[in-house]
Amino acid sequence: MPMAIAVTSPDLVLPVADPRTPGAHVLRPPAEQDFPSALAETSGLLERHGHLLVVYPGGTPLPYIQRLHTVRAMLETDRIALLPGPLPPLGTAVLVRQLRQLSVCDFTPGVLASAARLLAHYIYAGAQLASGRTVERLPVDLPARGTARAAGSCVVLAGPKPQIVRTGEGALAGPQFATALTYAVGGLGSDWVVGELARHWRVSGVHPVRLPERSPHWWGTHKLVEFAAGIPDVGPLYQMVSSVRQETCHWCGLALIGDRCAFCTAPVVAPADRRTPALPALVPRRALT
Repeated sequence: MPMAIAVTSPDLVLPVADPRTPGAHVLRPPAEQDFPSALAETSGLLERHGHLLVVYPGGTPLPYIQRLHTVRAMLETDRIALLPGPLPPLGTAVLVRQLRQLSVCDFTPGVLASAARLLAHYIYAGAQLASGRTVERLPVDLPARGTARAAGSCVVLAGPKPQIVRTGEGALAGPQFATALTYAVGGLGSDWVVGELARHWRVSGVHPVRLPERSPHWWGTHKLVEFAAGIPDVGPLYQMVSSVRQETCHWCGLALIGDRCAFCTAPVVAPADRRTPALPALVPRRALT
């Protein structure tokens, strides 16, 4: 592998069917590992793989994030990319799984790391909550929708576009391309998610996993069923990433996609007359199934 992928919790490493897909290295929190050991561990990953991408979900404790940045600074390297996941924990785990699938392809480290922002736009991540009152505490901007914030079960879509509806009183906007649904139970029954939602989104498969440790904190309640629908096959993922124009980082020289290098964070310097490319269009669902 030209790049190692690391996460901050073992529940962010989802199972895969393809034995060629590598795992991800699980970094230990500051309470479980002293700083010299963390420094040596990260240095060893760089020696073996050359580059390191660390993905962590929103709500990760601040001391943990500070440790990651301090290790990167002490090693004085631009070969470590720190990526805060833009999705809830289970959505972040699905994103990590897609990056693991793509890591065996012919993408360079800069392209693979910067592809994370692109892939996140195609993951539909949300949760069924026992009460809409907890929505106020979410670290995302969710619009108020009538009585959806009142007591009673509701369903929240955190990405790619926030939405909230009362269970049974509305439909969540879903993917228009082939996906598989991953879900994790945290105190509610999963009947609605594996039944109504799976049928409405026309997913190709439904897969239960363990609820990520940070999910109750992220959603503000332990009474939830978290779910995330993502593209399950590496072929469409590869097509999506390879269809985007590649740039060269003017600071560290890595190839990348998007408007910013994931490793050194330098913005892309492009001609003034070049327009920002649109997100790549995916093959319609019926063509993939």
